[in-house]
Amino acid sequence: MKRLTPARRLGLLMLALLLAATALGTLWWPVDPLTQDLGASLRHPDAQHWLGTDLLGRNVLARLLEATQRSLWLAALTVALAALPGAALGLWASARGGRWERTLVMLADAAQSLPALLLVLLVATLAQGAPWGLAAGLACTLWVEWFRITRAVAGPTWGSEAVQASRLLGFGLGYLLRHHLWPALATVWAALLPLALAQTVLTLAALGFISVGVQPPAAELGAMMIEALPTYDEAPWCLAAPVLVLLWLVAATVLLASAQEAAE
Repeated sequence: MKRLTPARRLGLLMLALLLAATALGTLWWPVDPLTQDLGASLRHPDAQHWLGTDLLGRNVLARLLEATQRSLWLAALTVALAALPGAALGLWASARGGRWERTLVMLADAAQSLPALLLVLLVATLAQGAPWGLAAGLACTLWVEWFRITRAVAGPTWGSEAVQASRLLGFGLGYLLRHHLWPALATVWAALLPLALAQTVLTLAALGFISVGVQPPAAELGAMMIEALPTYDEAPWCLAAPVLVLLWLVAATVLLASAQEAAE
């Protein structure tokens, strides 16, 4: 039976701590992240404001908790919208082959040739600024990676001697998927999933940093960074907080993705 490597255990622990902090933090710290108090602008961290306040006097810790929650659930929604159709189409293309596979490959090439920012802006505009529109726009570009990796792994598996023997013995599609395709794909998907989450969180932060993603006054990690830049010299904690959360999340997901080989 395989065991988790120390690196992967550390990644899981780091991710669990972040999820617990964001889930329980708003209950333990019931402060409205949108409440402004200009008289408390750029206050240093103290007992009342653990991470200080920003230029508008808003509690940085409350905004950080909300921003992390929003970034994580948007990233999870984006990855789900990209992974489910991408993996399904990859399996379909590798199983059918022929013109179906060529058509899907051309579709993936066409999707990847379009500027990602253009797709995100188009879908987000059609969704009238709804957060799910941002996730759907990102998924329109990220599904290609899931499609190509699934197709590349599943293709040789469909043509393997084990699958051919199972077919000759009369086993159905469910058996083939469960006993042949799943063992081949599970490890690859397990490595791709945390990397996709980290990539999506960073992309959301980058979009927020250029004022394309989640719009103010809603809190988001990238938006928090761009808001903190003008006052960095006076209040470095406002910029340091979202940056450290991003670094923590990326480190956790990289540890999860790079430590798939478990000790026997």
